[in-house]
Amino acid sequence: MMDWSDRHCRFLWRLLSPDALLFTEMLTAKAILHGDRDKLLAYDAAELPLVLQLGGSDPKELAQACEIAEQIGFSGIDLNCGCPSDRVQGGNIGAILMKDPTLVAKCFRAMQESCSLPISVKHRLGVDEQEEQSALCDFVSEVSDSGCTQFIVHARKAWLKGLSPKENRTVPPLNYELVYQLKEQNPNISIVINGGIESIDSIKHHLLKVDGVMIGRKIYNDPYSLQAINNAVFAGAQNAKSRLSIAKRYLSYIQESMEKDSSLRLNHLTRHALGLWHAQPGGRQFRRYLSEHAHKAKASWRVFEDALDLVG
Repeated sequence: MMDWSDRHCRFLWRLLSPDALLFTEMLTAKAILHGDRDKLLAYDAAELPLVLQLGGSDPKELAQACEIAEQIGFSGIDLNCGCPSDRVQGGNIGAILMKDPTLVAKCFRAMQESCSLPISVKHRLGVDEQEEQSALCDFVSEVSDSGCTQFIVHARKAWLKGLSPKENRTVPPLNYELVYQLKEQNPNISIVINGGIESIDSIKHHLLKVDGVMIGRKIYNDPYSLQAINNAVFAGAQNAKSRLSIAKRYLSYIQESMEKDSSLRLNHLTRHALGLWHAQPGGRQFRRYLSEHAHKAKASWRVFEDALDLVG
């Protein structure tokens, strides 16, 4: 979730779920090697376990990025072969790589040889005119032959031309059954399913068929639902914090973060909490207040505190 699941977002999610495995937004290997590494790879220890999602298609660059990730303390690596965005296709990154499983296998081998972290590959059912079943099976077969044992499958095809990234998340039909078949045919491979999953009942159903479930935008739009999901999925989980207690802890985090880094804008942190009172009394006023005030140049953490008065 590029530009969404940054370190501030992940800190909030960890407050809601002590047990879930969190993933960073996709970062390109080139950016890590040549950009502001300290800023790009920053995280709070509370976020762990945390997987770094990488974009790239140069085996050497990806291997170097994996070495850095291991040194910094990430818990795992995920190679993104599912993003259909035009801006990443030009760099031969994301879903376009499903057209070249041989290259993906080469990338995986280089990454695996460079570090001891677990490495997964996230991908679609196929792209463009590819027939879904054959494209999916061929891709997983060749990449798994390189040693990969963890695949995260967004259960939709991606259209590289003609659909926007947003449309690619909703327009291509979901085909969960094909992912189930993939697991049946590959019992020794870990298969995690992704795409359009929103209810606890559906999560439990998927977990009868595959090894894991990845959820993104449902949690972003309604973050408090992550607590109920955590408690329903993980044995013995008893996280039962109120929305207000979660928000107050996040308020402390906002204050601490802005005091450490004067360049931080308040709305860069509060945007992740806009949905905390999703479909709840006062939720609309809470969102409106933050939307109207948090973006202002001199907005302080007290804006978030004032917003909480509307729901507290």
